[in-house]
Amino acid sequence: MALSAWEILRRESCVRRRFQRRSPLTLDHSMSLGLTESEKDDRQERVAWVREALGPRCIVLIGLMGAGKTAVGRRLASRLDLPFVDADSEIEAAAGATISEIFAGYGEDYFRQGERKVIARLLKSGPQVLATGGGAYMDAGTRANIKARGVSIWLRADLKVLLKRVGRRDSRPLLAEGDPGTVMKKLMDVRYPVYAGADVIVESRDVPHDAMVGNVIDVLAARLGYPAKPARRSKKAP
Repeated sequence: MALSAWEILRRESCVRRRFQRRSPLTLDHSMSLGLTESEKDDRQERVAWVREALGPRCIVLIGLMGAGKTAVGRRLASRLDLPFVDADSEIEAAAGATISEIFAGYGEDYFRQGERKVIARLLKSGPQVLATGGGAYMDAGTRANIKARGVSIWLRADLKVLLKRVGRRDSRPLLAEGDPGTVMKKLMDVRYPVYAGADVIVESRDVPHDAMVGNVIDVLAARLGYPAKPARRSKKAP
């Protein structure tokens, strides 16, 4: 495996993201379910506000495995009419090996070196929704890059939710080291205090992904300065 390839993101991927077809920023049906017409209008305003206020920065999703970064990230990118990029997928494509294979053949430290360089390159690609691996934000250099070029969002989930989600997959290298519950709890103890430095924190609950996306947009809009509207007063009976 030529690891120098980690520094060369595939041109086809870059071109595809750059010339991706654009569409008007509109809410889809699933995201607007349960909202009043006034709430739909307000949510739409927030979507437009986020896209404008973001400028050249990336939206960077962080969190443990199973937090929903990829599933929520794809839908968030669609709502904001931005490219979605999964850092782990980019690493695998560039290295010609899966994350598990890289861990097994070269170790975690070696993987983190390549991960740091790939994420640094991706952050220079302009506005996008970037989902990162669970350990990426633990690197001080990566945190500094994200701070300079993006807005970080921590999808925070409790242990029960995480274990339910990761149990559907057996390709997580770190979970192969022992009992998943014990391993995950140790990761939470070490990583959550660092994740807490993210610009935005959103609870990753066991709800439909579109509900999560709506929540992310609301919290992100507030973080980017969306003006709070005064609460409407109910009319008193005469």
